[in-house]
Amino acid sequence: MTFVLKEAFKLISRAKSSFILSLISTSISVLLITASVMLIQLSDQFQSKLKNNIKINIFLKDELSQNSVNKIEQELKDKEYVNRLRYIDKDEAAENFISETGEDFRKLLDYNPLPASFTIKLNETFISLDTLNNIVDAISRLEGVDEVIYQDRFVNKVLSFLDNIKKYIFMVTAALFLISIYIVYSTVKLIINSKYEELETMKLVGAKISTIKLPILLNGFLIGIFAGIISLSGFLLFINNFTDYVGSFKIFEINTLFYESILLVTGPLLGFLISLFSLRRLSIKI
Repeated sequence: MTFVLKEAFKLISRAKSSFILSLISTSISVLLITASVMLIQLSDQFQSKLKNNIKINIFLKDELSQNSVNKIEQELKDKEYVNRLRYIDKDEAAENFISETGEDFRKLLDYNPLPASFTIKLNETFISLDTLNNIVDAISRLEGVDEVIYQDRFVNKVLSFLDNIKKYIFMVTAALFLISIYIVYSTVKLIINSKYEELETMKLVGAKISTIKLPILLNGFLIGIFAGIISLSGFLLFINNFTDYVGSFKIFEINTLFYESILLVTGPLLGFLISLFSLRRLSIKI
């Protein structure tokens, strides 16, 4: 094991420029891959918050009996896509109108023109661009329902935007991962080529294939560890400076331990696996 460690550090000292380039590139790649994961999670959180706050207002026809109102209420409660349901009678609707507009129509009218209504919040698992319109159509067909309203254009645009954003993030993450693989792979191949004569000599003296490969594998693993530490430092710097700002929105929850684990694991794993892949054709044949 001592020999393997010495050889791994020799590789670093002999190819300093390649090591530094690989270290910087891998660190940036690990950071950007982690940032992509964060963006996907934050996008999911925002989408979940949006879905949980979608309100559908169901206005009832005038002069419905209490039994009819109760029937509609029970039908809505039986729908699996309904998360919360609230009934607003005509008197409460009038109070809400006056509170929001500052205009008291009762000074001009001797009757209340505002309809009773139900306000529902949907179960987020049933909310998508396709199902929202189907839900609204189904509720509109209930007997005694006069009109169903929700902010369809705004909600549809936001949901569509978030879905597209996640697709682009996945594509960027995949591209960054491939770039990282290529950078580390090229560095390992460069190290192998620079040690070609030494490797051939080791083969001639009967060295085991594990003795030849382990220092190179350890070199890739060390690059990953250093890259993980550098990336973690950059991440903590970001969190310390921007957590308060992001937290002020009261929308996002950042699990720092989760991302710290990704940073520390991704670097070494990336370095080791790519080094292993680079050495797949190396054999003890002369």
